[in-house]
Amino acid sequence: MTLFQRMVRFLFLLAGFLAGVLTAIAVIFARRLINPPRQRLWATPADLGLAYEDIQFPAQDGVRLSGWFVPGADNQRRKGATIVLVHGWPWNRLGKAAEDPISTFTGATPVDLLRLLYALHQDGFHVFTFDLRNHGESAAAPPLTFGELEANDLLGALAYLDGRSDVASDRIGVIGFSMGANTILYALPQTRLIQAAIAVQPTTPEMFAARFAHYLLGPLGAPVVRLTEAFYQVAGGMRFHAYQPTFAAAGAGATPILYIQGKGDEWGSMEDVAHMAAATPQAHGPLFVEALHRFGGYQYLVENPKIATSFFEQHLPE
Repeated sequence: MTLFQRMVRFLFLLAGFLAGVLTAIAVIFARRLINPPRQRLWATPADLGLAYEDIQFPAQDGVRLSGWFVPGADNQRRKGATIVLVHGWPWNRLGKAAEDPISTFTGATPVDLLRLLYALHQDGFHVFTFDLRNHGESAAAPPLTFGELEANDLLGALAYLDGRSDVASDRIGVIGFSMGANTILYALPQTRLIQAAIAVQPTTPEMFAARFAHYLLGPLGAPVVRLTEAFYQVAGGMRFHAYQPTFAAAGAGATPILYIQGKGDEWGSMEDVAHMAAATPQAHGPLFVEALHRFGGYQYLVENPKIATSFFEQHLPE
């Protein structure tokens, strides 16, 4: 075998090895979209001294969901005002523990939604938090759809709250993070039960996938995204570009939406969020905040809950 033949053989072997590695990475990513890894519930409101109710309720399309209802510390003053928390992917109602190897690899940090729940409770709001389908203790209904079908979960939560005598159905606000923010945008054209909403770092899936893959893999990220998308479609998902939360935002009507986006988010985009806000009839912001990582943008509201309280005091008046 000549030197040239050996070099060609080596290059083919190297190409095959690289293709195998990229395919394996795409399979891992696709599995996280089709059947997201579930985080156990590592705490409850009782750990913070809060009374709460365990709730089972159906999504609008019948998927079984699990959540907690936490009465406000002084809700008589708030006259039934209630805040719904909608988590991101692949979190649960408590947020993200960031204890798995993928979180370590990507630099993800914990997001403690129980802290935000506690702050809203102390400010007098009832709080309802639940696991989206395919997450936490809720039923499986794969694949996830970046907020489009998850909107049925939020609509189911709203229907449940509408049936409670201690909740004022005309005084409900919602806070969503990432896919949870997308979920709000998809739900709004289908309901009049959301009087105000805060969307923390919503994202267009096609843009997010491209930026996330490039962040991790550089120029090799593009073929991984194409392979991931192909596996995801086989499992029943649509092409990533078919999911357009901006179009849904245009149907939000008179509901005020405060957009929050971290400046240092290398996976999301300030331009993307600004585009969503521009399409929203009653947009507030976007509020661009200092954050060194995407997770810093999430944590900003957790660490500054008075932003949420002030917004809802304005739009859910007593």
